[in-house]
Amino acid sequence: MAEKEKGKVKWFNNSKGYGFIEREKGDDIFLHYSSIKMDGYRTVKEGQEVEFVVTNGAKGLQADEVVPVG
Repeated sequence: MAEKEKGKVKWFNNSKGYGFIEREKGDDIFLHYSSIKMDGYRTVKEGQEVEFVVTNGAKGLQADEVVPVG
């Protein structure tokens, strides 16, 4: 099982459905709305703390199983 990482949402565009997370360790990482794990409308806000797993997507590393913290 992959290790969960923590970070903060750098920016997220609701109309395009993607953004980036500023990781506690490592470079910023791509975030797609389909990777957000929550009920209802899946979105996150700039500066929001999240936990996630890093996976290797079609275009490189991306966040998966993204869960807002708090």
